[in-house]
Amino acid sequence: MSATATRAERHTSLGALLMSLSMLGFAAMDAMSKFLVTDYPIVQTLWIRYLVYAVFAIMVTRKAGVRRMAISRRPWLQAARSLLAVIEGAIFVLAFAFLPLAETHAIAATSPLIVIALSAPLLRERVGLHRWLAVGAGFIGVLLIIRPGFEALTWPLALPLLGAFLWGLYQIMVRMCARDDAPETTLLWSAFIGLAAISVVAPFYWRTPDLLAATLMFGIGVLGALSHFALIKALDFAEASAVQPYGYTLLVWAAVLGALVFGDIPAIWTVIGGVVVVLSGLYTWDQDRRALGRWRATPDPGG
Repeated sequence: MSATATRAERHTSLGALLMSLSMLGFAAMDAMSKFLVTDYPIVQTLWIRYLVYAVFAIMVTRKAGVRRMAISRRPWLQAARSLLAVIEGAIFVLAFAFLPLAETHAIAATSPLIVIALSAPLLRERVGLHRWLAVGAGFIGVLLIIRPGFEALTWPLALPLLGAFLWGLYQIMVRMCARDDAPETTLLWSAFIGLAAISVVAPFYWRTPDLLAATLMFGIGVLGALSHFALIKALDFAEASAVQPYGYTLLVWAAVLGALVFGDIPAIWTVIGGVVVVLSGLYTWDQDRRALGRWRATPDPGG
């Protein structure tokens, strides 16, 4: 019992770390995308991103055998999940053309609520009260961040909301795939299904990039590959509902990068909301640690 609890605690902590690093990578990737979207088609950026992603997937799975790891027990779910990721990515890149990074991600941060809501009926995971409280507190932080931006509702605000729903559903599907397939299998399917789908239309939207744009596109591909793999591993190590509050760290990364790269200085409400978001993640970690501590302290009936 004690050894099992220790492994569970270690896996949850590792999942939280990987989720936080994944969010940092996504924020950096989105900052690059926002810079490019004004001059280059969304499809072109996504195509290069998935091309690099596919190369990365081959490198990761080469030792275990690419063909062997590509065999999935749930091919239809893997295909649907991979196509969903392409659509979700395109929606967010489009949103960056109209909204600041921090505001876009603040609205998109409703996705953990979607994951929490769906993880019980679809994944049959136990969602404790402290996780609901943490996610609720994080959502309050999101409301503090976006409040100044809702003086006038415009159609671009619907883009991150739609993206948030698809992102939440995507994470649920990743967790479902993790029950039957190795993370490397999910990685391969994500890369090659996405690349195949975008390759159908990419030639019609191609514009030869200059050196800076080409470098940024390559960087987006590398960050996208590493971040997605970190996310897949995080959801493999820990329950989806356990690591969701750590997804809110994306708001902090986005606000920092938005200020440094685009000069979008966060308002005081953004700072306050970001603090609330971070504290909600720390609260969840502390409550999970305490719960596992009580589990270890429970006598083993089997002696």
